[in-house]
Amino acid sequence: MSLFPIALGVVLLFLVAYFSYGRFLGKRFGLNPNRKTPACEVNDGIDFVPTKPNFLLGQHFSAIAAAGPIVGPILAALWFGWLPVLLWIVGGAIFFGAVHDFSSLIGSVRHRATSIVEIVKEYLGPRGHLFFLIFVWLSLIYVITAFTDLTSGSFVQPELGGGVATSSLLYLLLGILMGISLYKFKMPLGLATIIFLPLVCLSIWVGQKFPILIPASSFFTPQQIWNLVLLSYCLIASIIPVWILLQPRGYLGGFFLYVTLAFGVIGLFLGGEKATYPAFLGFTSAKGLPLFPLLFVTVACGACSGFHGIVCSGTTSKQIAKEADCRLVGYGGMLLEGLVALIALSTVMILVKGDSLTGASPDRIYAEGLSRFVGNVGIPREFARAFVLLAFTTFIYDTLDVATRLARYIFQELTGCRNFWGRMLATLVSLLIPLVCVSLQTKDATGQLVPAWKVFWTIFGTSNQLLAALTLMIISVWLKKSGKPWWISAIPMVFMLTMTLWSLLLMMKPIWRGFMTQGVFVADPIAIVAIFLFLLAFLLMVEAFKVIPKKAVNH
Repeated sequence: MSLFPIALGVVLLFLVAYFSYGRFLGKRFGLNPNRKTPACEVNDGIDFVPTKPNFLLGQHFSAIAAAGPIVGPILAALWFGWLPVLLWIVGGAIFFGAVHDFSSLIGSVRHRATSIVEIVKEYLGPRGHLFFLIFVWLSLIYVITAFTDLTSGSFVQPELGGGVATSSLLYLLLGILMGISLYKFKMPLGLATIIFLPLVCLSIWVGQKFPILIPASSFFTPQQIWNLVLLSYCLIASIIPVWILLQPRGYLGGFFLYVTLAFGVIGLFLGGEKATYPAFLGFTSAKGLPLFPLLFVTVACGACSGFHGIVCSGTTSKQIAKEADCRLVGYGGMLLEGLVALIALSTVMILVKGDSLTGASPDRIYAEGLSRFVGNVGIPREFARAFVLLAFTTFIYDTLDVATRLARYIFQELTGCRNFWGRMLATLVSLLIPLVCVSLQTKDATGQLVPAWKVFWTIFGTSNQLLAALTLMIISVWLKKSGKPWWISAIPMVFMLTMTLWSLLLMMKPIWRGFMTQGVFVADPIAIVAIFLFLLAFLLMVEAFKVIPKKAVNH
């Protein structure tokens, strides 16, 4: 089957959804372009900065569209076939993920641009606030752990890894220079774009000519050294003002996403590629993984993601210049991420079962697939591979520093440490656990080393989707108490709660199996974390049901 009709159908569905359901949501939430937003009221030049919607969309899109919509669909398609993944990406993005992102964004704007955790405090009280803070902080820790290891893994690949590492560092330097040019020297955005975009492309060429190759030592592997470098970057990037790096780097990263999307569209529409991988492999994968519920926690960011709600309410809402921009940035941004997931899925669809690539890492499958697409129109595949791998790490950079900044916010809220040293302490503590996790070396049953991101991906996906469900629950409480149609968020909330709690129960299996068969407690770390997350979610649901009957509020 040709990829063309599949891609065309998805794009048309997303366009119809944006102009119909997105507009419907905007009316139900009462978007008012004349209402002054927190970004305009505070405008402190650090966190609260009114930003043009197109610029903000690029930054927001870069922050949310990291490795999640690439890795998740690829893994799920390899396990279950591409058809169930495709159906969840389309239906999930339109009715679950985009609703979650849009409602999180406008909900934050209506609550003084406070994060979703502060909204929880207003509606669920101090106890619910504490539970949610801990849950979100842990979820962000898993994000940082998984994505740090994915990035360092791409830097040590034998063929292009060193070049990608060089290009990545040059890209970050260019982001800083662009930020200084825009905000200190008042360079027009158009001129800055004309100057810095070609320089980013030049950095790809330079990276391949001057790759950074870290030799192995008796104490640390090259990947462990890169993990330390990346976490050090997170430390710095999370405490400096957003205009220095986060905004310009996100803007430049947005172009990476757009160009990568264009590459994918070329392949899907003009490449003449066919779907040769099996559409459906069964309700249980070859490794014994059940489609229900693992499909819905593996394909995390491509269909729905709790991390998006944290970004929407943590950084993006502080930059919304007009309420009307929430539809483009929130709802539209999620649909664009759905397209990223579709393109990632297509790189599996063009494989044949048994192909050697099916055992490769997701970033390599993604790079090989996209380079094959653009090779159909004459672009050298070697350059395309390097570009796609740099784009892949760029997406992760954007999520890494945003996730660290948000983890810092939350830890400061938990401890009350809000001065400079409080920021430093909060950031260091938030990075300590990921540093320990990525330094561990886990082996499978055959004695092969398992990457840290693989060890933590399932718990990351589940906690991420559970965070989305809990965010939708808080939004539902707000909508109900405000007299607005709360079913908009309540219906996806119920589904996401069901899938994620079911997944957590499956992860607890090593512990209850140990009790049932041997009468001993098996100290499985993932199972212990699953129990802790399950209890936190249950306690939050109890707090939500307690406050629903109370009188309405005005927001």
